[in-house]
Order: sequence, then C-alpha cells, then structure tokens
Amino acid sequence: MDFITIPFLSVFVLPTLSSYSTRINLIFFYMTWTTLVLAHTALRVELFGTLAARLVFYLVPSLLFFLFDIAAPSTAVVFKGQGEAGLPTGNKRGKPTSKEVKVAGWALINFALGIAAQTATETFLIKIPMLKPAVHVTMSVPMPWDITKHLLWGFFVREHTPSTATSCTLECPIFALISTAHRAWHHSLRAPFPLTAHYDHPLAYLIGVFIPMYIPVMFLRFHMITFLVYTVLVSIEETSVFSGYYVIPSFLLRGIARRMEHHLSFGGKTYFGRWGFLDLITGTGGYADDDERGARSAGDGWDGRGSPKGRKK
Repeated sequence: MDFITIPFLSVFVLPTLSSYSTRINLIFFYMTWTTLVLAHTALRVELFGTLAARLVFYLVPSLLFFLFDIAAPSTAVVFKGQGEAGLPTGNKRGKPTSKEVKVAGWALINFALGIAAQTATETFLIKIPMLKPAVHVTMSVPMPWDITKHLLWGFFVREHTPSTATSCTLECPIFALISTAHRAWHHSLRAPFPLTAHYDHPLAYLIGVFIPMYIPVMFLRFHMITFLVYTVLVSIEETSVFSGYYVIPSFLLRGIARRMEHHLSFGGKTYFGRWGFLDLITGTGGYADDDERGARSAGDGWDGRGSPKGRKK
C-alpha cells in the first residue's frame, strides 16, 4: 500500500503543492521517480500506476455520478444534455431495475477485464526474452516534446483503430458476430450515462475499447510517465463524455459527447470517431446532421430546439 500512498503521491501531487522553484521541483520529481523505479519491478509500477489513474479519474467519479443519477434523478436531470433520456432509468420518476444493475455490473467487469488483459500482455512480453515490454519503465524522464508526440500519435491511432475493426466485420464472420453482440449490448442504450463507456459485450469491449487504447502504447513503447498521462486523459474523456452532463469543462469534450450521443441515437450508423477526424475523412459524420436538418425542415418529430421530441435538452 505504501506504493500508492507515498511514492505515487510524491511524483504527481507533492511537487505541485510546494512553494519551491521549478528547478527544485524538477529535482524532487526526478529523485522520487528514481526511488519509485528502483524500489519496484516494472510490471508493478505499470499495474499500480494504471490502477491509481483509472480509479481516481474514471471509476470513482463515474460510480459517484451513477449513484447520483439513481438517488436524485430529479436533480440530475437538470444537468443532463439529453434530459430524462440521459438518466439510467430513462425517467426521473423511474426506479432502478435489473437492466441498470446489468449495465453497471458489466461495465465494472469489463473495467477489470481491461486491467487483466493489460497485465497478461505485459507479463507475456516480459517473459519472452526476444520481446520488449509495451511500457518503458526506466529512471530516465521523457522530454516534454516526446510526451506530446507520443500522446498525439496515441490518440490518432486510438481514433482510427475502431474503424479498421468495423471494416473487418464485412469480411470475417467472427467479427460479424462480435459486431452483432456490440449492437445488442451497447446500442441497447438510449443515451450515454455514467459507466457506459465500458458497457459492452466483453469481446466487443476488448476489440472496440481496450485494443484501440493499448495498441499505440505497444508499438510506440510509451515511457511510463507518458503512459500515465495518456491513461489519465483517456479516463477524464470517458468520465466526462459518458456522464451525460452538458456541464463539461472543455469544448473538445462537449463535441465528443455530442458525437457519442448521435452515435447511439442513430443506431451506430454515424460518428464512429470520438474526435471527429475519422468521420471528416470518411464522411460518416454528416448523417446525423443531415437527418436533423431534414427533420427540422419537415417539422416532424423534432422540437424547436433541435432535439428529438421526448428528449429534453
């Protein structure tokens, strides 16, 4: 437990709280990072670092948001971008059912499955002499430019990998079955709400969520510090975008949230990329907007604020 309480906090929290100069903070950071690497195995540093980042920035806030939506739906609905449709029960007067329990339970199972898959992959890479671990754990600290470059490549690959997997469904029967399971599970949701970032059939989750996130880490061999920053950013994105709340701190995250809402609302026929670059290239981002404009002009099925009737903005 001292792994989390002392070294981890020393590396990421204490330097930001001190009143010393930047140079002294950097020296302190490097000393604590070196102590951390020397005191623990690379696998343990990666595993507990991943768990700490995921728990703090995804699991705990998502669970709190989910419980808040269940316990106080009349209050939570005020902050929901999709109105009552964005609540787990779909109605501020509705009571939780077995479906909501199933969604939360499978989301937690998939969360644990992702951690287990990462641990198994790293253990395998470490055990084989000819292979190298996916995450580079050393006493050296990456330069800011190297961190930025790997983060940009990481999000770029993560954005485009799901489309490659989707195209495979047209040729491979196994992928077609997984795609069917994905539609039966994930696309049974009315709208995003807390914890649904990890709700899917386990195989579909591994292919659509875990692999796109971890592939750039493996091929680019992220430094551990870069990997932690990457994991924190992904966790913040998943927590904010799939919370269903319109009060999101960044305009980028608000755009992602809108695309994810459209992806579910239109049955997975549009907005396959979270950041929008993929849809801009492939032309899959205009489907929802075209339908929305057509519905508005016809005056049928949409309210005066550009939302489907029955879904409050």
